[in-house]
Amino acid sequence: MKLFRISHGKAEELAGSSVALERQLQRTIEANMETLFGVRFLATEYSTGPQHRGRIDSLGIDETGSPVIFEYKRSRDENVINQGLFYLDGLLDHRAEFQLLVMNRRGAAEADQIDWSNPRLVCVAGDFTRYDEYAVRQNNRNIELVRYRDFNGELLALELLTSVTTTGPAGNVERAKPESVTTGETTVLEYLAKAPDGLKNLYDDLDSQLTAYGDDVQKTARKNYFAYKRLKNFACVEVHPQSRALLVYLKVNPDSIDLEDGFSRDVRNIGHFGTGSLELRIRTPEDLLRAEPYLRTSYDAS
Repeated sequence: MKLFRISHGKAEELAGSSVALERQLQRTIEANMETLFGVRFLATEYSTGPQHRGRIDSLGIDETGSPVIFEYKRSRDENVINQGLFYLDGLLDHRAEFQLLVMNRRGAAEADQIDWSNPRLVCVAGDFTRYDEYAVRQNNRNIELVRYRDFNGELLALELLTSVTTTGPAGNVERAKPESVTTGETTVLEYLAKAPDGLKNLYDDLDSQLTAYGDDVQKTARKNYFAYKRLKNFACVEVHPQSRALLVYLKVNPDSIDLEDGFSRDVRNIGHFGTGSLELRIRTPEDLLRAEPYLRTSYDAS
């Protein structure tokens, strides 16, 4: 990855490197976790208890309610993926403690919205080996490899190198059941299954468009919506068979566009599933065509 500063028409390359101390990188990410990853910071060096006898480098909860473990790779040969998976299992075994942590740091409302169906492991390093990438692809777990570069202490570049996302429960199904199993609520996958063919086809077109923006796009089926993200969510899609519509929530400032009644709506002060300030209601292929500039804007901003 090369980065250049353009001054008076002349390009000057900025030297990119790993930071001298990984602890410095950890502090930077923890202080800016929501801006960089869309994750709310909860704890540093979080103890995994007497059985697992370890410490999670950084712990957070993302904008969809999923627990997120951050592990920082301090050397090229360090097996941070297996270590992170070990901690992930430990977290799944201590859900009550995690919920109490969220309640103390973020409040009861957020603690009640924790989604255990797809907890995430984010591994951050200056570089990874091909064996790391292969190991990630062999795991049916929500793992992301993020490569970083520091440019003279002025700029920080993050690159999503490899990611694996799952649409079902993480790990052991009996241990990580989706909430819908116990509540009896209809999930977005069930809504899509019962949708009329026209709406299914429309969703397929929308899905193809969102995933075609880049190889870094990840899709996850949450209980109430499909989430599309890079390092952060950029689109959340609900399926509504009865009204024959797709509701798409984007990270686009509603003040920056002309809202159209029945198509686009400012939802900053309206409760809804997923994340985003702009709601688009898509019923037809023509609506999807109108939505494309806003979908792209949200993707570029994530």
